[in-house]
Amino acid sequence: MNKHQEQLLPSSMLLFPPRSKHLSLLLALLLFGFGFAVGIFSSFYLQTTPVSLSMAQLLLQPSAPSQSAVSASSPPRSVSAKPRIGLKEFVEPGVILHDMTDEELLWRASMVPKIQKRPFSRPPKVAFLFLTKGHLPLAPLWEKFFEGNEGFYSIYVHASPLNGSAPKGSVFHGRRVPSKAVQWGGMNMMEAERRLLANALLDVSNQRFVLLSEACIPLFNFPTIYSYLINSTKIYVQAYDLPGPTGRGRYMKKMKPLLKLEQWRKGSQWFEVDRSLAIEVISDDEYFPLFQRHCTSSCFADEHYLATHVSVRFPGRTANRSLTWVDWSKGGPHPARFLRTDVTVELLERIRNGSSCSYNGRSTRICFLFARKFLPNSLVRLMRFAPKLMDFKQRYEGRRTG
Repeated sequence: MNKHQEQLLPSSMLLFPPRSKHLSLLLALLLFGFGFAVGIFSSFYLQTTPVSLSMAQLLLQPSAPSQSAVSASSPPRSVSAKPRIGLKEFVEPGVILHDMTDEELLWRASMVPKIQKRPFSRPPKVAFLFLTKGHLPLAPLWEKFFEGNEGFYSIYVHASPLNGSAPKGSVFHGRRVPSKAVQWGGMNMMEAERRLLANALLDVSNQRFVLLSEACIPLFNFPTIYSYLINSTKIYVQAYDLPGPTGRGRYMKKMKPLLKLEQWRKGSQWFEVDRSLAIEVISDDEYFPLFQRHCTSSCFADEHYLATHVSVRFPGRTANRSLTWVDWSKGGPHPARFLRTDVTVELLERIRNGSSCSYNGRSTRICFLFARKFLPNSLVRLMRFAPKLMDFKQRYEGRRTG
């Protein structure tokens, strides 16, 4: 075989010539055995030597790019932590405007947590519910009343849907709930009151709820009113049986048998209730629909629905009086109105201390916390007398947050 022929032979035949087949097989087995032994030895060595294994892993890993290469090829990452939301929308809801229907709102507000121990600590608040025909002409007086007591109150305003918002910086700014038209004495007035209650119930910190109008004024400073309401063991819904055309005469016979004539009650529209009773009112699917069907025109649901409902279902919970003073001494379908010249220190003192009643089982002369009807032109004299007489500079000193 010449040199040219050797070049044409396969490499296996060059390594193991044909004349020695048995020798070639033996050499191949030796090479395989040697490689197998080296593999077994290496595996045993790496398993019994952790440091060597770690080094092997490091050697096998691809090298990380330099910091300059990362900066040049990748966009910078944000290191700011995502803010935690948690229970914020339940504990401290911000914007009160929403697009829920009345049905959705009432359902949402009727939810009650079964676990009584709260995973947060916040002071109880008083919800001031303003049911108004338009703007709030006495807002400057209320501004003085609320000043410095942030964290202990909430404000909700139900006004005409076309009514403008309060100016920025006012405690009433952004506090108008989704509203609908209301007619005096109509069932839609009670619907508006339930709408106010339901919106206020969305804030779990609200524990007491008082209904007011644009013609109402406070008779005491904020700490006095707040303590009176928060510490009260009763709610304040007036309910009494009144014979005659303006009482029992408004009863509708179609309400039987669910509601009988002897259960029919009358009372002041201006109520104050606690959270549990507020939930009962907005959740009522028995008496409220009954009034919606039959209490029309001359029935005046705002004077009868709540008084009757509370009297029938929760008679022992109410102090059976209103906290809002009104002058009915002149007779007629509407209470007396107070003009600028009517506002005097003597009038305010008489309203504040001219009565006697029971509070938490004790006799007291503080029976009314609010009064109405004060017309817009009474504001100047109210601003002159009320802040000093009622000591609006006092601030509630309770704990604000936990």
